[in-house]
Amino acid sequence: MDPLILARFQFASTTVYHFFFVPLTLGLSVLVAVMETLYVATGQEVYKRMTRFWGKLFLINFAMGVVTGIVQEFQFGMNWSEYSRFVGDVIGAPLAIEILLAFFIESIFLGVWIFGWDKLSKGMHAAAIWLVAIASTLSAYWILVANSFMQEPVGYAVLPDGGLVMTNFFTLLTNPHVWHQFPHVVLAGFTTAAFFVMGISAYHLLRKNEPDFFQRSFKMAAIVGVAATIGVGLVGHAQGQYLVEVQPMKIAASEGLWDSEDPAAFSVLIIPDMTNRRNTLDIRIPGMLSFIMYNKFTGEVKGINEMQTEYETTHGPGNYIPPVPILFIALRTMVGIGFLIIFMTLYALIFMVIRRRYDQGAIILKAFTLAIALPYIANTGGWMLTEVGRFPWTVYGLIRLDESVSPVVSAGMLLTSLVGYVVVYGLLIVTTVYLLGKYARAGPAAADVSGVLQPEKED
Repeated sequence: MDPLILARFQFASTTVYHFFFVPLTLGLSVLVAVMETLYVATGQEVYKRMTRFWGKLFLINFAMGVVTGIVQEFQFGMNWSEYSRFVGDVIGAPLAIEILLAFFIESIFLGVWIFGWDKLSKGMHAAAIWLVAIASTLSAYWILVANSFMQEPVGYAVLPDGGLVMTNFFTLLTNPHVWHQFPHVVLAGFTTAAFFVMGISAYHLLRKNEPDFFQRSFKMAAIVGVAATIGVGLVGHAQGQYLVEVQPMKIAASEGLWDSEDPAAFSVLIIPDMTNRRNTLDIRIPGMLSFIMYNKFTGEVKGINEMQTEYETTHGPGNYIPPVPILFIALRTMVGIGFLIIFMTLYALIFMVIRRRYDQGAIILKAFTLAIALPYIANTGGWMLTEVGRFPWTVYGLIRLDESVSPVVSAGMLLTSLVGYVVVYGLLIVTTVYLLGKYARAGPAAADVSGVLQPEKED
């Protein structure tokens, strides 16, 4: 097998595993911090119980996020050594800051929070979880600074030996790409946390377990969910309009648009023919793609065939066309779920929170429980669109995937480690989901007995 394909599959699998846990960490850390702040401000015991219960689930998720993230850094040096040699002087700085500053703060104060319940004042203990939440957000920012450089290189110079060197750190930090990616990822995290809390709360409300506790949890999550889902949709729309300027091939491939059009039609359903570079089936809405990209029903959107010719002229012979079926499905999965979860959070806020009608019936409450999975699916689709859509570039316009892979790592090594990662991570995810499900079903009474970290006492 091709070592490049195996290296890509290995990094993709670990990234997808890792990003299952990152959004919930981003959003749930803030929700837990808000719950504890309410406890400090009001003195109501229910908010302390909420902090302990949701905090325990946050810790389980956080641990798995750390485990899956560490392996990715090793892959940079092993599977992608040529890439690391080429770009290390640029993205090494934000990644180092993320580890030495953001993750360092996050880990230390998480430990303070776990073990400081009976040792710190209420205010200091709440400050610890706020530092964890802030550091988690900063961690995401530094990682996205590095990723945004790969999407849109800025603040660099090319060395005589062909590598890159940073010329302006401030330009790197203010990369326009990161200010489209960062709010989108953070809001996706709040969305994931909101549906996580609403889903588990709905599960207990259906069974009439501690209604006051879970109504409060549901209310908080619904309010956050409305703001987050609408925000992530608006930011995502702006990001798409930005990408049509800086990564037009990604937009064209995700729409299955082979030839340039003005006005450009939006494809509802396609069957792409990658060999002949056309669609054998294409159900379209005239002018809609131009409207989405330019807020008007006119405006040219470049097609795949035209850009393939341009890239061959600029960068030399090669295939510059991303896999259209993957991007087409990924975009529509993300956007389709996005509209669905906006509707669900609005329903939750209007018909359950404002009207105080949490007894919506088994079907509605079960739907919210099952909807926990929706943001995870949308998040995965979004990252597939972001990363696969950059094909064939590792760093957009500067170095291709085939130039980035290590020349000394064999297909056998990659296949062995790939199978190992998939099996081990699969077992870890099953374990994590089991633990999350176990403690979520047990309810706050278990956290009251055992605290945030310790296991329950045996009867």
